[in-house]
Amino acid sequence: MGGPFGKERICAVVAGTTAHEMRADLLRGLKTTRTLEVRLDYLRNVREREAFLRWLSHKRLKATVIATCRTRQGGGLFWGNRKTQLKILAQAVRAGCNWCDVEIETAAHIAPADLRRALHPARLLISYHNFRRTPSGLPEIVRRLERAGGDAVKIAAVCNSIRDSVKITGITHARGNRVAVPMDEVGLAGRILALRAGSALAYAAVEQTTAPGQLSLQAMKHLYRAGYISRRSRVYAVIGNPVGHSLSPLLHNTAFRARQVDAVFVPFLVRDLRDFLQALEPFGVAGFAVTIPHKEAILRLLHDCDPLAARMGAVNTVVVRGGGRLYGYNTDYVGVLRSLERRMRLAGSRVLLLGAGGAARAAAFALGQAGAVVGICSRRPQRARSLAQAAGGQVVERSELRREFFDAVVNCTPVGMYPRGGSPLGSAELHCRMVMDMVYRPRETKLLQIARSRGIETISGVEMFLAQGVAQYEIWTGERAPEAAMRRAVLSALAAEEKSHGRSS
Repeated sequence: MGGPFGKERICAVVAGTTAHEMRADLLRGLKTTRTLEVRLDYLRNVREREAFLRWLSHKRLKATVIATCRTRQGGGLFWGNRKTQLKILAQAVRAGCNWCDVEIETAAHIAPADLRRALHPARLLISYHNFRRTPSGLPEIVRRLERAGGDAVKIAAVCNSIRDSVKITGITHARGNRVAVPMDEVGLAGRILALRAGSALAYAAVEQTTAPGQLSLQAMKHLYRAGYISRRSRVYAVIGNPVGHSLSPLLHNTAFRARQVDAVFVPFLVRDLRDFLQALEPFGVAGFAVTIPHKEAILRLLHDCDPLAARMGAVNTVVVRGGGRLYGYNTDYVGVLRSLERRMRLAGSRVLLLGAGGAARAAAFALGQAGAVVGICSRRPQRARSLAQAAGGQVVERSELRREFFDAVVNCTPVGMYPRGGSPLGSAELHCRMVMDMVYRPRETKLLQIARSRGIETISGVEMFLAQGVAQYEIWTGERAPEAAMRRAVLSALAAEEKSHGRSS
């Protein structure tokens, strides 16, 4: 069964500045969903708006089309007064729009019966937007919206914490005619999970984004498969700061689709671990991956931990068990060992690790157990000494690299990651047979380019990323991972990204 907007809960946002752009984007959106919002306030003048509505009136689309002409006061681009705004919305209704989004700043000045009469026969979505923060008193705001006499209500607000995102999605409980839109990067996961909570719609941009944190229609529909999310869907996540670069959602959502698992994997920008952990129950999170900078700090908040991960002092995988108990693992070491073991004998080899954070800790313990002699080189000497002592390795000063030889050098820092780029070492500091970079975006980092130019064998971070992700999937689901499908998806995405960057450079 569908909600008040029909079967499609993903709403494509069409926001061109010209009639031509609006037409093109609307037709593109229709290939993916039958629910669309046309942002008439984005059209740059009256002539373009009238041309678009004239075209729309001849199309008579078999779709749910929501007309929006949001004023500046309500967070939009329309400069005119309320009377003109309603006149434009009425024109959109005559052109075939069967819903109108009217912000509360306008609806509050018109009697509900008059508003309905002015926009008949369209149905009304009464909306509230806050582009600064999530306000307190959301239940009262909802009641105020409902008193305006619409058929559905919407709250969209910027989130400064994950707790804000939980509050906004909470307005949807037990009601089918409410739309919840957490905004900004902190609210990105909440945009998707609002559908699990019962939101009647989730918005996604065909081309031009109209709100902070708004996902593309392609991502919402195909990466997250948000249209299939229900209250029964399991939720998994990756947490970090930053986290927008992560390909973990692609990796795991591909696996869920291949194995027909009713689950979704989303990214959370996490500045405060406790803020995220308080959202586990309301969002239904069953497990999560941990990335920079939380791999070590998360240990203090776990209820129990795999002994090897505890020894390493870093966790990158967490299972949420009954009663919200958290159990930690580390699969980074799997990626390091698999990547290097295929190409060299580890026992007795000398391996230099760049960095002393969570990823370096996993590598140091794994390589030490495999019999390698591990060196630690870090810009933070105290952390390097601490890790070397814990893992049975030795500290290597950067000044020594020009005269020291290693069987392998492994970059465990984020230096080289897109879009910043760069290399943690220069050409004269690479004296080794092999270089491995844990950074996987891009596939060939500056460090690997330097190594290759020196005739040194290289290992892309993609190998480690895939190996640790496969191990994560199997820990969470207890099933064999569809490794081939996961590899194809990641390599295809990286190739497309590199091709795109090549065109734009």
